[in-house]
Amino acid sequence: MIPLSRPLLGDEERAAVGRVLASGHIAQGPEVAAFEEEFSALVGGRRCVAVSSGTAALHLGLLAAGIGRGDQVIVPSFSFAASANAARLCGAAVVFADIEPSHFCLDPAAVEAAITPSTAAIMPVHLYGHPAAMGALAAIADRHGLLLVEDAAQAHGARLHGQPVGSLGHLAAFSFYPTKNMTTGEGGMITTHDQQVARTARLLRNQGMSRRYHHAIVGLNARMTDLAAAIGRVQLRRLPGWNDARRAFARRYDAALRGVVTPPIAEGAEHAYHQYTVRSAARDALQRGLQRQGIGCGVYYPVPIHRQPPYATGADLPETERAAAEVLSLPIRPDLTDAEVEAVIRAVNQ
Repeated sequence: MIPLSRPLLGDEERAAVGRVLASGHIAQGPEVAAFEEEFSALVGGRRCVAVSSGTAALHLGLLAAGIGRGDQVIVPSFSFAASANAARLCGAAVVFADIEPSHFCLDPAAVEAAITPSTAAIMPVHLYGHPAAMGALAAIADRHGLLLVEDAAQAHGARLHGQPVGSLGHLAAFSFYPTKNMTTGEGGMITTHDQQVARTARLLRNQGMSRRYHHAIVGLNARMTDLAAAIGRVQLRRLPGWNDARRAFARRYDAALRGVVTPPIAEGAEHAYHQYTVRSAARDALQRGLQRQGIGCGVYYPVPIHRQPPYATGADLPETERAAAEVLSLPIRPDLTDAEVEAVIRAVNQ
């Protein structure tokens, strides 16, 4: 079996965890602060707030920016449900807009058409690690006075016209789930240029405490542990090399795969290849054939959010529906061997 994905954890991560265990400081502390400072270099020097998950990063980021009841947030339906859940958990209404067919990200024209007087924010998702059309979306947000929030859960190290993902909107949220391009075991990061948003997010993650037992606002327990941050600091150092390996494997797939639509890259975009996702009108048969040959593959996502029970709206999203019926992700792990890459290519082409 060639796994589709798996966390890459080794001696450096074990040593980092051992160091924290020996220190006796397990909860949020100096490792978290160091991780935030080091992650800031990945996102153009933005302020960083480490939290317990990618969903918590989206949720607390929106709350810190003032999103709440009476607001509408425009979100793609072709994404993991956390993208919509975070807005709903703030009390906001979710409005779904369609995606563009090439890169599976929000279509700016569909976003423009979805804006109402209640719209407060646009949340593009950099799906599979490809940057969304942030220039066009930023222009729409500026024109209508809207918050622009990047769901960067899958896009660690991606860039657009030289600028890192996570620095392209008012704020962004990253995930460190085990299968992401880098992991902390579980965790997330809010990035923002806004000092007040960062301050409020720090309060929200820690029961609203400005100092011990002094609560400035109502908050949550969404802290990252020092154990998780220590792992994250090691993984962050390894991320550039891992992303380079993903891109190299993607180039090999691009050149060799037949009978499927390989993922194009927009002008000026640098893909992080969290997933290498092809399209095929015979997707289900292709998936069964690969699985019979021991090739790990997956469908992200077979049921769009707007067709899930909590969000069933009857929205007309034809590109979303078509993508859900045609996409298939192939192994793009940075630890793939040459033999595994060739086996994937051979199996797809057969």
